[in-house]
Amino acid sequence: MVEVKRKKNETFDALLRRFQRRFQSSGKQIETKSRRFHDGGLNNTQRHEGALRRVTMGEKYAYLSKTGQLKEDPKKRYGRR
Repeated sequence: MVEVKRKKNETFDALLRRFQRRFQSSGKQIETKSRRFHDGGLNNTQRHEGALRRVTMGEKYAYLSKTGQLKEDPKKRYGRR
């Protein structure tokens, strides 16, 4: 944390202004905002479940296409492009 001590005969407004300048130049505000709004992503369990879901859907799709039960529509794309 930024530490600012009051000088002799310094007004509160001047002290506050000095504190704000120090705080701004220290980069703590940017760091705090980046930590607050950072998306941590998926944890291991969620990643594992997603991988299992993709594998099972792939197997299901392969089975349906092999047995002729699948319509020959173009494949849908999921996820980011």
